[in-house]
Amino acid sequence: MYSFAQRKDTKVFDEPLYAFYLKNSNAKAYHPGAQNILETMENDGQKVVDMMINSSESDVLFYKNMTHHLLDLNRSFMKNLTNVILTRNPIDMLPSFDKVIQNPTLDDVGYKLHTELIEGFRKNDIDFVVLDSKNVLLNPEGVLKQLCDHIGIPFDENMLKWEPSQRLEDGVWSKYWYDNVHKSSGFSEYKPKIVPFPKHLESLLNECLPHYKELRKLALI
Repeated sequence: MYSFAQRKDTKVFDEPLYAFYLKNSNAKAYHPGAQNILETMENDGQKVVDMMINSSESDVLFYKNMTHHLLDLNRSFMKNLTNVILTRNPIDMLPSFDKVIQNPTLDDVGYKLHTELIEGFRKNDIDFVVLDSKNVLLNPEGVLKQLCDHIGIPFDENMLKWEPSQRLEDGVWSKYWYDNVHKSSGFSEYKPKIVPFPKHLESLLNECLPHYKELRKLALI
């Protein structure tokens, strides 16, 4: 999202379906800042989708969403979008997630939902592309150029760097999740985790890995 926000032709939106997800799931009981999110964002998922589809605020509109936020929404609107799935090795991702939401489940972290979403995309001829965060960090310009080509927009070198700070578009939850992003000025060098993987997450890791391996096969390099 921060990368696309550097484009003059682009407006970004931070997780517009978050309140809809919280209102219609038990996640409101354990997501930090849930009540504030519910009070400050649109709770009606269909109204959010209508906004996404009908907005004309900029030539390029970038909606950062989480797969689990879709819940039971009709997915047909996704035919009108280029759907970018961003994944990350669960060995790296799960310990970080667990620091904010302890003992997450498979539905919380999205890997199974991503492969199910791709299955639906294929059945319904819906456009999608997969990014692996490791590939992006190893070759940010190369991967972003491929992504822009897929979308049908020119690559912009400004996508590679930004000023360390918050953005006006950040959701009210950013204080819980975005600390490293706010300190960043671009895509950091990839560094694998060197601390031991938490034992209490090993079962979840084993559930996630088959889905991640399928996503990895499709990722731009």
